[in-house]
Amino acid sequence: MKNITVIGSGTMGNGIAHTFAQFGYSVNLIDVSEPALQKALATISKNLDRQVAKGGITEADKANTLSKIKTFTDLKTAAEGADLVIEAASENVEVKLKIFKQLDEICAPATILASNTSSISITKIAAATKRADKVIGMHFMNPVPVMKLIEVIRGYSTSDEVCKLIMETSKKLNKIPVEVNDYPGFVANKILMPMINEAIITLFEGEAGVEEIDTVMKLGMAHPMGPLQLADFIGLDVCLNILRVLQDGYGNPKYAPCPLLVNMVMAGHMGAKSGKGFYDYSGGTKDLVVADRFKKKEVLV
Repeated sequence: MKNITVIGSGTMGNGIAHTFAQFGYSVNLIDVSEPALQKALATISKNLDRQVAKGGITEADKANTLSKIKTFTDLKTAAEGADLVIEAASENVEVKLKIFKQLDEICAPATILASNTSSISITKIAAATKRADKVIGMHFMNPVPVMKLIEVIRGYSTSDEVCKLIMETSKKLNKIPVEVNDYPGFVANKILMPMINEAIITLFEGEAGVEEIDTVMKLGMAHPMGPLQLADFIGLDVCLNILRVLQDGYGNPKYAPCPLLVNMVMAGHMGAKSGKGFYDYSGGTKDLVVADRFKKKEVLV
């Protein structure tokens, strides 16, 4: 595979495009608006600058990586010649089903269609196409250029050949692929999201404050960041969507999202990307500042 199309130029999409281009693949990056694409290219350039500053790559490597990425706002033009299409759109099942149905009509029969979904069924996505054997999950971790893991999710009908090819391709990106089966949340989020939700419940019930909860998990369990900071980093809306997928998929009340999380998302407090979550990011500093609402232990909903 040489030609890769990435759908969605947000945090995950631009990271996936960056990674493939850095390893020599030709990448078509698509989004609905030109400003979004320009923002993505600026982000990729900035992240490449960090790699140059750390001595990981040269200025020539940076220029070569950027030259491998072309941007598009038209799905047909961007995807029709691809060997592999990776969808990194919003974590919304209806959006994904629509995209995959379109891709099935646009792409050549041999093209592999992958989703970067963090929780939605690959089998359900594949059912929107006439090539279920060539549909697979590639769940990259954020930030994509740095994190080694790729969860490779086999749908019910994903062929052995396609799974093997995606595993091999992932290794060529200097990643470590792990093959998992297609059940709600896969492995990473089936384990992670209940932990994050329990941390939010602990805050909601007034057992401890934001800093205390995160400090316990960082120092006591050797986590690089606390669960509430991690939730902000992932996006509280994303966390909520995944918990709802788990709750619907397993029918188990243990996955029910904390009411505090629901209210925060409804209020538009999505975490780092919105400027405010459990922490306040509006000051432009790398120091963690607890949001005003949570500076008291007792949380009033």
